[in-house]
Amino acid sequence: MGKTLYEKVLEIHTVAKLPSGHLQLFVGTQLLHEVTSPQAFAMIRERDLKVLYPSRNFATADHIIPTTSYQRPFADTVAEEMMQALEKNTADFRIRFFDLEKEEGGIVHVIGPEQGITQPGMTITCGDSHTSTHGAFGAIAFGIGTSQIRDVLATQTLSMEPLKVRQVRIEGKLNPGVYAKDVILFVINKLGVKGGVGYAYEFAGSTIEAMNMEERMTICNMAIEAGARVGYVNPDQKTYDYLKGKPYAPKDKDWDKAVSFYESVRTDPDARFDDTVVFQASSIEPMVTWGITPGQSVAVTGNIPLAASVPPGEQKLFKEALEYMSFTEGTPILGTPVDVAFIGSCTNGRLSDLEAAAEIVRGHQVKKGMLALVVPGSQKIKRQAEQMGLHTIFKEAGFEWREAGCSLCLAMNPDQLKGKQISASSSNRNFKGRQGSPTGRTLLMSPAMVACASIYGVVSDVRELIQERKK
Repeated sequence: MGKTLYEKVLEIHTVAKLPSGHLQLFVGTQLLHEVTSPQAFAMIRERDLKVLYPSRNFATADHIIPTTSYQRPFADTVAEEMMQALEKNTADFRIRFFDLEKEEGGIVHVIGPEQGITQPGMTITCGDSHTSTHGAFGAIAFGIGTSQIRDVLATQTLSMEPLKVRQVRIEGKLNPGVYAKDVILFVINKLGVKGGVGYAYEFAGSTIEAMNMEERMTICNMAIEAGARVGYVNPDQKTYDYLKGKPYAPKDKDWDKAVSFYESVRTDPDARFDDTVVFQASSIEPMVTWGITPGQSVAVTGNIPLAASVPPGEQKLFKEALEYMSFTEGTPILGTPVDVAFIGSCTNGRLSDLEAAAEIVRGHQVKKGMLALVVPGSQKIKRQAEQMGLHTIFKEAGFEWREAGCSLCLAMNPDQLKGKQISASSSNRNFKGRQGSPTGRTLLMSPAMVACASIYGVVSDVRELIQERKK
């Protein structure tokens, strides 16, 4: 009987099977950032331990850095302390640090792929929940806690309970105006934010196969929002074309050997899954969240659900969401006023995301009174976008063109909502207070939908604007 990619990668990396039933896994690569690593390094120092494999650890700063200016010291003293701690720890333990001053920095889940660090068949960890992003390359990647970061630094291993595998198949061609972000919001809506607990999600089907690597990263990025610990896509020629020539990708003769290995970890045709679900791409519309979890969403043409349609076990959360958002059941999401537009994050801050949004705002103006931000996912993406003139399109429309960073996604930096502002956001979470204000409200949507909302000042259907452009 064949095996899934998940099973193959775990077998390759299993050091030992523990009495508890957990597996002791070798971690091929650990990614580090400034928020969750200082305590782990402190524990290493307290125990007088060494970092076992410095070359398998990579670091960048992203969560706390200001996006208006990188000038040091940062105005936020806590942010400056975190930055200094990361710089010292990476220097002391000889870990590669992607430095803002050398214009090589950016969001951790953007840096890994663009540097070629993320590769098929790997196990990858990071002290960040959206580490599942790297699964787009056929890696088994997941977020871990600070004590586990310490364990990986010291031993390059950690204990993990094996997961079941659910194949999530999307079949068919997406309609114009529907993007990868809509696909994953649709999946989360259908399967639930806890539906993936205990599972690894294998994303497959003709829709996924047609996506480029950046779109696949968007899908896998939000697997964690569906409750899955891991989300991945089987590697293919698109994966190899993306990786070839990247700084940390195999070179010359090693490249052919690597591709042979990448091919070997693909899920076998006769592999068995613990569960399989299939969705049709043609049934997916642009999606918008209305509540306080990524699962509380509707198609842009839909209405906020009626209480009578919500299962009994979800009634409490439903009522909490309505109260927090100041929304009314049964009302259309279309036309909801928006105060802030944010394009960026590890979900949707890549070049193709910026291109899609720029195409929408080209020739238009941001609605008067709105704050609109574009924050590239890395310094490299920022340079590429500027070479293409995308920054000019955004600035002429009234957007602020910022430095790379996490920015308004989680507001551990100066970019934050104020009061009860409503944000149209291309990020990944709409939890209470997620974007900085304890009463701020977040509507998740694709970058193109955010761009459309910025023009009209309300939630709008990007498909209508696309149709207008064709006339």
